[in-house]
Amino acid sequence: MNEMRLRFPPSPTGKIHIGNIRTALFNWIWARKNGGKLILRIEDTDRERSSREFEDLIVKELDWLGLDIDEGVNIGGDYGPYRQSERLDIYNKYAEKLLENGQAYYCYCTPEELEEMREEARQKGEMPRYNGKCRNLSEEEVKQYRAEGREPVIRFKVTEQDRDIIVNDIIRGEVTINTSVLDDFVIFKSDGMPTYNFAVVIDDTLMKITDVIRGEDHLSNTPKQILIYEALGFELPEFAHLPLILDENRAKLKKRNSDDAVYIGEYREKGYLPEALFNFLVMLGWSPGGDEEEILSRAEIIEQFELEDINKAGAVFDIEKLNWLNGKYIREIDLERIVDLSIPYLKGKGYIKDEGLSSEKKEWLKKVIDVARNKVSYLAQIPDEVELFFAELSYEDKEEAAEEFRAEGVDLVFNTLKNKLRKLEEFNVKNINKIFKEMKKELPVGGRTIYHPTRLALTGMNSGPDMNDIIYILGLEEVEKRLEKALKLANQK
Repeated sequence: MNEMRLRFPPSPTGKIHIGNIRTALFNWIWARKNGGKLILRIEDTDRERSSREFEDLIVKELDWLGLDIDEGVNIGGDYGPYRQSERLDIYNKYAEKLLENGQAYYCYCTPEELEEMREEARQKGEMPRYNGKCRNLSEEEVKQYRAEGREPVIRFKVTEQDRDIIVNDIIRGEVTINTSVLDDFVIFKSDGMPTYNFAVVIDDTLMKITDVIRGEDHLSNTPKQILIYEALGFELPEFAHLPLILDENRAKLKKRNSDDAVYIGEYREKGYLPEALFNFLVMLGWSPGGDEEEILSRAEIIEQFELEDINKAGAVFDIEKLNWLNGKYIREIDLERIVDLSIPYLKGKGYIKDEGLSSEKKEWLKKVIDVARNKVSYLAQIPDEVELFFAELSYEDKEEAAEEFRAEGVDLVFNTLKNKLRKLEEFNVKNINKIFKEMKKELPVGGRTIYHPTRLALTGMNSGPDMNDIIYILGLEEVEKRLEKALKLANQK
């Protein structure tokens, strides 16, 4: 049995879209499940929009998501070059073969003539299409067009006008498209670059690709590609066309959907975890059988994944579900890693300086992040969640706070809390929690008089993290200082 070979062939014309990344992910999983190889090929025939900067960004995002490539750009292999712009001599060779066999021809029609053809077809109530005008040009006509400076394209000749082309799709089963809907399509543009449908057939064949997994928006291209495969005597690969990713309105997820991020890098920059995004994306169109478990390890996903189990219908990109999933990962993975990942966001807010952290400061920061991670969906939210531990204590309304601290029993609460904290043998959340339980039993005041003024005295806010966590993180010395500040404010007239 031949080795399974798959490919991910993005175009470096912009930031990489979520839909493209999911396609890469499914290819990667299928390759790993079957002991195959995944090839990274760069389709950069769009000269104006393609750039190495975007190519580097594609590689960066694949690396971040943990989709290691076996062969291709920046890695090498036996079937390169792996950039289409470096394979023009190969495409020209096969275009010449089709021209010689009469299966392709030069077309000199101008954009204006092509539009005229389309308009004529529309007026007749027919599908706008190329009418084959240049199929059988005389030598004189060719000379005249060349003398006019016309740069020709090369068109593939669709000779069978009423043939059913069957696409055997692993996900969708048999898909039938009749050649009557096809015209003589372009395989080489006038700028000397091959079109997608032509180049992809040549590349997939010469790179020995056995399985083509791509988005369903390419399904309509497949009949044209099958015709090229047949004309060149190439063997067809297996095809699997993935459902589209939809927005909350069940419309195709566009390149930019209002304010929502649709590029993978935006999720990386916001502090989503790669394993969470991996887990989320694989569930867009696929789900494991049986218990409907939504959080799976990579090993579990690879073990359970089958192309036949992918849904035909589009999958809705639910940002709330991603946030829930990512938050769950943030709370469950190693704290040390979350601290390291959070530091750049804290530096961005000026909470941490560039010169680094002492071991003592790092240990304190771990306490802070451990509390904060319970309330966030992604790491860019951490600075807002921990602000109270870095900012100078201030009260939104100083006089209102003073009135709160002057209330009957508040001074007793503050002094009792200080005394009990001083006597703790071990300063931890569990023991701090016991103190509050004791105070509720021992002091002649209600729960509100214990909790609300204390929170306001320690944070300057009326809500926030759990009180036990706040005291534990601030430490005894800082807690005493803030309670004293509150009492002084209460005594000011």
